Amino acid sequence: MKRLICVLLLVPLAGCYRPLFDDNLPRHQYQSYDAARNGAVPTEEYDLFGKPKPVLRARLSE
Repeated sequence: MKRLICVLLLVPLAGCYRPLFDDNLPRHQYQSYDAARNGAVPTEEYDLFGKPKPVLRARLSE
């Protein structure tokens, strides 16, 4: 009986979740202005091995 109650309580916690923010929404309030002025700032670049790395220097320099 205790196992059944534990399973019934844990099943909703292990289910799918909806992300808090959609990927299509702007990351900050000035993103549309930056895109109109200079074009979109890339968020990732690929190293020599093809792994994505964040482009912090370019994003923080603006």
